[in-house]
Order: sequence, then structure tokens, then C-alpha cells
Amino acid sequence: MKQQNYRTQEPEAIVKAPATLVEMDLPLVFSSSKKGGKSSVSETKSDPSTAIDDVLNSILPPREFVVDDVKYIQYVSKKKSTRSGVNLLQESLDATLLTRQARRSGICPVREDLYSQTFDELIRQVALNCPERGLLLLRMRDEIRMTIDAYKTLYESSVTFGVRKQLQAEQGMEDLEIQVKELSEKKANLDKQTRDLLSKVDVMEKRNTEQRLYTQKKRKEEIAFMEYQGEHFTSFLKTIQAAAKP
Repeated sequence: MKQQNYRTQEPEAIVKAPATLVEMDLPLVFSSSKKGGKSSVSETKSDPSTAIDDVLNSILPPREFVVDDVKYIQYVSKKKSTRSGVNLLQESLDATLLTRQARRSGICPVREDLYSQTFDELIRQVALNCPERGLLLLRMRDEIRMTIDAYKTLYESSVTFGVRKQLQAEQGMEDLEIQVKELSEKKANLDKQTRDLLSKVDVMEKRNTEQRLYTQKKRKEEIAFMEYQGEHFTSFLKTIQAAAKP
């Protein structure tokens, strides 16, 4: 069984822990020793035995960080909040927002992180007065984070889908341009063929019209000639018949 060995940081060697809006205890030096190939650690800081300690450690687990190759661990503070502490938290939030240049609106990771820290601090303050209420707020916090993560995943998927579709469109654009060029050339050839055929049709119609007019004229002349001959033969027959009578 692994045990953890913590020793409090000496006042003259207090390290500067990473900034956070959650009220924390002083950092503790974290160390472990191994004997006989097995890890055995003695604990100078007693395990949390009260319900409030268990609740706070479950809501806000101790954080670890390294400074100058030394590993530290820092527990959340058990100090109860006051009205002045809440006002100080609000002032610290506003000051940190300005210092880190968080955006006033829209998507801003800095503002999201600071408000998340502030919410954790409010949960800590509530849990010290009523652990059950703190656990309920913990459920709300986790649900909000899961919802935000789901929206982030959906947004990233939509962005990836949009980029992929754009790349596909750009890749197919060259083929479409070539196809448009080929179809335009084919259309131009077909238009030229259409004009040539229309010209031939006009010539043929004009030729047919001239041929028809010539044929009609010739037929009229033949009919007139035939009628003339018919009249001539009729007169000749009448003359012969008159001469043949006694």
C-alpha cells in the first residue's frame, strides 16, 4: 500500500503557487521513499477524518505542481467564508479579468476559466456550511461542464466537416472547370454546325423555289401550246368536214 509523505513548507521558504481564485491552504512538499523495492511512505499529515474534509476533497481535489524540481501539493482551504470574503472574491474576479484581458462577450477561454474558478470557490464556501448543498452544486457544475464539452465536440466536428467539404469542393473545382471548358467548346461547335445547316437549308429552299417557279412556268407554256394546237386541229377538222360534204 502506497502512503504519501507530506511536510509543511517552512515559512521562510514558502513557494509561490499558481494563481487561482479558489482559496487554498499553504503548499506542502510532496515526497515518497522506497525501501526494499517497495514503496513505503509515512504520513505526517493525518488523513481527513471528518465528513467535510471528504466532501471538500471530492469536490475540489488537492492540486499538485512543481517548482524548482520540487513537487508540491496544495489542499483547498477549510476556512469558512464571510461577507467581506465574498466581496473580496468579486473584486479579485474583476481585477483578474482585467489583468488577463478577458473578453467581455463571445467565446473566451480566459473568462471561462476564471468564472469556473469562481464557481469552485462558491461551492467550497457553500460546502463548508452545508456539505449536502455543496455536493448538489458539484452535480450542477459537472453537468454544465459535460454540456459545454458536448457543444465543443459538436462545434469541432462541424468545423472539421465544413473544412473537409470545402477541400473536396476545391479539389473538384478544377475538374468542373475543365468540364465546363469542354462543354463550351462542344456547344460552340454545335452552334457552328447549326449555322452551316441553316445556311444549307436556306440555299436549298431558294433553289427549290426557283425550280418550282421554273417548272410551273414551263407547264403553263406547254398547256398554252397544247391548247393552241387543239384549237388549230379543231379548225382544220371543221374545214375538212365542210369540204367533204356534196
